[in-house]
Amino acid sequence: MAKDSIHKFCIAPMMQYTDMHDRYLLRLISRNVFLYTEMIATGSLIYGKCFNQLDFNDEEHPVGVQLGGSDINDLIECSKKSEQYGYDEINLNVGCPSDRVQKGKFGACLMLEPELVRDCLGNMKNAVDVPVSIKCRLGVDDNESYEFLYNFISIVKDSGIKIFIIHARNGILKGLSPRQNRNIPPLKYDYVYKLKKDFPELEIIINGGIKTLDECRDHLTKVDGVMIGRSVYENPFMLKDVESDIYGSIPITSSKKDVLGKYLEYVEKKLSEGHDLGRMMKHLFGLSRGDKYAKSFRIKILEIIKQKSLKGHKKELQDLLVY
Repeated sequence: MAKDSIHKFCIAPMMQYTDMHDRYLLRLISRNVFLYTEMIATGSLIYGKCFNQLDFNDEEHPVGVQLGGSDINDLIECSKKSEQYGYDEINLNVGCPSDRVQKGKFGACLMLEPELVRDCLGNMKNAVDVPVSIKCRLGVDDNESYEFLYNFISIVKDSGIKIFIIHARNGILKGLSPRQNRNIPPLKYDYVYKLKKDFPELEIIINGGIKTLDECRDHLTKVDGVMIGRSVYENPFMLKDVESDIYGSIPITSSKKDVLGKYLEYVEKKLSEGHDLGRMMKHLFGLSRGDKYAKSFRIKILEIIKQKSLKGHKKELQDLLVY
């Protein structure tokens, strides 16, 4: 496996979760994990001019932007814009199964059009100097054989890209919600392992249902990288052990109180720039995971959000963390 891969441990792009504030919090705990933005629709950038979605903090590197779309010209323009903003990688979403995404002809439904995906990625790659990658599923609906996945990868890799993030489940386009799609379709890790054997020249990152660092270490004996989403969001401090257990480096922090203090300084700075207090504070819910006063900590955050003020609450929050 590619032991020195920058994608050895990645945080999944998650709508409403992995915004610039959450990514800043995670970077306070791990210097090495690869971060991704929420999915950003090309239409919102080109037609909505919502360029604030591309904002990120310098401290977040390495960080990739995930785009959703299937119009080649739009993807080229958004890729160039993302590179100008300073992202380290541009990822194309070919895995989201929501109805809204299907109507826009992007996400998991694109797995049925591998030639279009190849052309999108090839043009994106030619338009920028940073790496371009794909995040996809094993298949869609009844297309659940390894042969379907093998054929998809065989065609898409002709785009010249090398980085493939595989969510090890099928996407069910009709009948299941996005949330159900994260749990109901069965995990088939063996398909992803076989991909690495059949395409050793590609960088294969596995995603889906991974919850512990022990599971990560096992996957890393068979593929180049792992990607975790909700488990990290619900318990961000688990990243402290990623530094030693996955990267063999010294953790940058051993204290939740230290992380909280630095993050609250960041929150105060961003408040002065007009950012929303509630959106920033909600990312702290999981920091007290496993602590004696975890419930009280979460209640205090809710109180701060309701009052729309951090004033006078910083020490109270820190005192509710065990260490």
